Amino acid sequence: MEPITVREIAEAVGGKLLGAFDDLDRTVTHVFTDSREPDPGALFIPLVGERFDGHAFIHDALTGGAAGCFTQRERESYLPGKFYIKVSSTQKALRDLARHYKQKFKIPFVGVTGSVGKTTTKDMVAAVLGEKFKVLKTEGNFNNEVGLPLTLLRLNRQHELCVLEMGMNHFGEIEYLSGIVEPDVALITNIGDAHIENLGSRENILKAKCEIFSHMKPGGLAVLNGDDELLTTLRGGLPFQTVFCGTAEGLEYRASQVWSDGEHKVDCRVDTPEGGFPVEIPALGNHMLYPTLMAAAVGQHFGMTGEEIARGVLRFAPTKMRMNILRRGDGITILDDAYNANPQSMRAAVEVLSKTGGTYKIAVLGDMFELGPLAPTLHAGVGAYLGRAGIDCLVAVGPLARHIYTAAKEALVPGVYWFETKEEARAALQQELQPHTTVLVKASRGMAFEEIVSYLKSITPEP
Repeated sequence: MEPITVREIAEAVGGKLLGAFDDLDRTVTHVFTDSREPDPGALFIPLVGERFDGHAFIHDALTGGAAGCFTQRERESYLPGKFYIKVSSTQKALRDLARHYKQKFKIPFVGVTGSVGKTTTKDMVAAVLGEKFKVLKTEGNFNNEVGLPLTLLRLNRQHELCVLEMGMNHFGEIEYLSGIVEPDVALITNIGDAHIENLGSRENILKAKCEIFSHMKPGGLAVLNGDDELLTTLRGGLPFQTVFCGTAEGLEYRASQVWSDGEHKVDCRVDTPEGGFPVEIPALGNHMLYPTLMAAAVGQHFGMTGEEIARGVLRFAPTKMRMNILRRGDGITILDDAYNANPQSMRAAVEVLSKTGGTYKIAVLGDMFELGPLAPTLHAGVGAYLGRAGIDCLVAVGPLARHIYTAAKEALVPGVYWFETKEEARAALQQELQPHTTVLVKASRGMAFEEIVSYLKSITPEP
């Protein structure tokens, strides 16, 4: 973050200084929201949620080194040398500060949303653009009304482009984020069943994702999945340049000649309006074609050549717990895709497992949340897919995952287990593991399946 004065901060958020502090020209170069990780000389923003109130930790943050804070209410006393800026809402103040700060940087902003693959696409776009530009991107899961403003507040004079992931659970959330970002380029990866419990239908999910266009800059570019039946309905209906990516004939950005070694990579030819070029994707699964094609579209929009784009793709590295390939001894491979799950991403992960080189393939799958009344059917669909994909063994964990188990059993998956808890599944995992096994681990975030990954690492040899 570039230095910003206390005076400018207060004006940007419409705040009022409390106490005796009068050094309005003091500068701040960081903000933080977690009082357990105080940042010396920074601005502490005490957020308020349903189950917590950061105001209770203002004193700890300030005595821990913070220069000052936002607050929604008067304090009984004020620490000397610390500034307190009173605001109506600390979350609104965070948004207003980020939006104000962003205006200092006359650079393009790329927004990424969609039901599946947002993080992978964001990482791929940033990797490609990073071949030519200094890029700031969303880190981890900082894709919501708190994380996105905090990402913007990391901008500095070196950055030439910014790639931001936008997540949502309900109507209005993408519109809120789009209002902060005002994207020059907007990507929608696909429309799936994630959050259908809150939104009711895939058509409503499409409407919610299209909120990304609500604050898009004039002359902007939309990059959409041309193999998605709902997104293709937008062709000719958006008031700015739109390109479609996929494997179908007639798309502006199309992948062909696809081949994978089943171990490390996927190769393909990328055909674009400016010509074609070969690309090596350092990841597994044909679903990786979509982030690659979208990154190619964004790269060409910003003047990159095919050779630069191909080199950028080779720089791609997935965010933690997003199909990370962990090589262990005895030829055992763990596919750590534990960060989150929905029906589309679950099937894509199973497809990756089916095409790996291991001689024995185990899927460790858990509950998928926010699917509402459709949850039993959608879980069962994953179980049936396991049979079609030729998976050798299923270890299902969680109440909803019992539907995966039942359907997999009916689909004649050779080995099927179901357990209520992760701890109960350990014995089956130890029994089923053998040399040259590939294990996929995937479930919704709340299942904390990284614990299963840790257990698998503890019972397999070091590479």
